Amino acid sequence: MLGNLLLDRGIDCVILERRDRVAVEGRARAGFLAAHSVRVLTEHGLAAGLLARGKTHTSCLFRSDRGEFTLDYGKSGLGEPHTVYPQQELVRDLIAEYLRRGGEIRFGAEAEEVAEDAAGGRVRVRVRGGADVTGRYVAGCDGHRGTGRAALTARGTRTARWDHGVSWLAVLAAAPPSLEAVGYALHERGFAGHMARTATVTRYYLQCPRGTDPADWSEDRIWAELATRLRTAEFGPLRHGPVLEKAVVDLRSDVLESPGAGRLWLAGDAAGLISPSAAKGANLAVLQAELLARALEGALAHGDRTGLARYAADCLPRVWRAHEFSHWMSGLLHGPADPHREGTDSGTGTDSGTDSGTGEGDAARYGRALQYARLESLRTSRTHQDFFAENYTGI
Repeated sequence: MLGNLLLDRGIDCVILERRDRVAVEGRARAGFLAAHSVRVLTEHGLAAGLLARGKTHTSCLFRSDRGEFTLDYGKSGLGEPHTVYPQQELVRDLIAEYLRRGGEIRFGAEAEEVAEDAAGGRVRVRVRGGADVTGRYVAGCDGHRGTGRAALTARGTRTARWDHGVSWLAVLAAAPPSLEAVGYALHERGFAGHMARTATVTRYYLQCPRGTDPADWSEDRIWAELATRLRTAEFGPLRHGPVLEKAVVDLRSDVLESPGAGRLWLAGDAAGLISPSAAKGANLAVLQAELLARALEGALAHGDRTGLARYAADCLPRVWRAHEFSHWMSGLLHGPADPHREGTDSGTGTDSGTDSGTGEGDAARYGRALQYARLESLRTSRTHQDFFAENYTGI
């Protein structure tokens, strides 16, 4: 994304990608694009694929033992939709357009070190098993464990961190969507989620204990647990298909106090990791690419570093707002831990007493009651629905 925006501004750049092209274009990741992301892509001629094949979503569905309701967020808040377009398809589009515009990508080029030459105004990236690359600036878009982030934190940049104490089994199935909308199911055995990707592929999530081995979850077990938590006996069956991928995701979040300094600037997961509970990660990355491209244009084309000096101030308030909503969403979806029930996380908290009949303690009952109070407020309060809609689709 950033490479395309820089080329669009006449700025020469090279992308170092540690994996090969087949791997990069085949990785199934996020699929929800907020209205702002769609606008940025459209304005820069990068939206042909998503406009042709993306699906507009304006509602989401919540299920619990108290029934279900659909929230039409397209008619609340700012009235903005999501566009569902699998991230790997967007990545294919962006790579193809970047190459068509004359950009250079070096696949299989792993960056090992970033070193600045303060006197010469240059920065060098050492590439494992390949030739070094030098330039005026380096943009670290290489993820949470990448060289860009490591180089910045080595200078003393601090990180604010939070572990949500929750893990998900993420399942990608070759099965048509079973619901018209994104589905969030609250269950005493743990959260379950249904997210359509295409007409033939659906993403599912199952809350699971920390340390779960995906190999322990057979296809039969996955579909049985989804049926239980999505309450198919009450609301209708799921449409099954082969499981294409399964992995465990630990919900953790962090934010660097500054996403860059000097000649090294970060975007995406390199600048901060956000839990997937509100589908903000890819959209924050697009926002940061937009802001960083503008700042680099000022520095390189006009000798004006004001944009780079303001990059943190422009990014961080929006990043923290996204984190606040993601944290709130996690509290809504994940009830208190109950180690006596299979499929739940071990969690944290202190019970002042335990009911021998149910195995659930006072703190767990209190936390579960709060969870359902949040859900009931969302169902009945237009003010709450407007808050949800504005934050769910906004950056």
